[in-house]
Amino acid sequence: MQTIKLNNGIEIPQLGYGVFQVSPEECERCVSDAISVGYRLIDTAQAYYNEEGVGNAINKCGVNRDELFLTTKVWISNAGEEKTAFSIEDSLRKLKTDYIDLLLIHQPFSDYTGTWRAMEKAVAAGKVRAIGLSNFYPDRFVDMAEYASIKPAVNQLKTNVFSQQWDSEAEMNAYDTKIMAWAPLTQSDPELMTNKVITTLSDKYGKTPQQIALRYLLQRGIIAIPKSVHIERMRQNLEVFDFTMTDEEMESFRCLDKPADFQWSHRNPNLVKFLLNYDKQFNPSNK
Repeated sequence: MQTIKLNNGIEIPQLGYGVFQVSPEECERCVSDAISVGYRLIDTAQAYYNEEGVGNAINKCGVNRDELFLTTKVWISNAGEEKTAFSIEDSLRKLKTDYIDLLLIHQPFSDYTGTWRAMEKAVAAGKVRAIGLSNFYPDRFVDMAEYASIKPAVNQLKTNVFSQQWDSEAEMNAYDTKIMAWAPLTQSDPELMTNKVITTLSDKYGKTPQQIALRYLLQRGIIAIPKSVHIERMRQNLEVFDFTMTDEEMESFRCLDKPADFQWSHRNPNLVKFLLNYDKQFNPSNK
């Protein structure tokens, strides 16, 4: 598996497996399948409510822990130094591990500076190897990066052929912070299968449009975490290291970038309210 070096020297697999919206009941099987076909980076979160499924899978998979790279994220309801510290211990317990490879602040709301302080202490204690952010737009990213003693290793953003994040990348480069792409396959946007730029390259290289979309991110130096519950698709998503697109072909993707949808923007007050109340709606323990 191809890796990328983070700004603290740690190597992270460039292509991983994400478990967003994988049910707790199905998560153990899916992660076990992903590891069996070659994934070594597994991305979960407290707010996915499936950390235990990930932990069960890695505990039973037969792969040494030091060969796996586990990412999880601190949710808004656990923000602040004290609550974050407690939540890290809870995540370690659920993941059945002594350390987390990469820990992120999931959303840029509530007391995220307090959350960061707890995460820095977890690094010093050997409980976490690298820390970073998720969904921090350029303004809040710079605010956090300037505040932090440990600079963010990654910023996980919605990044794909239709959401290319050039402005964010420009700000992050100053801190050697890497983009980690969620929704790397465009959340099944039907245009992925019909866009002329993508289908032309798909025909040329004998790859699916999804593989072309992933290859685009990898060649930009972006970490990607596609999700699938089907083992055949998991395998297919890994088959993207045997071809390289030209500079001209990479440049042809620029015209595919679309303006952000304000409905799903973190600057939309309605979305912020939704996220702040997310636990009350989706936490299985609340039902």
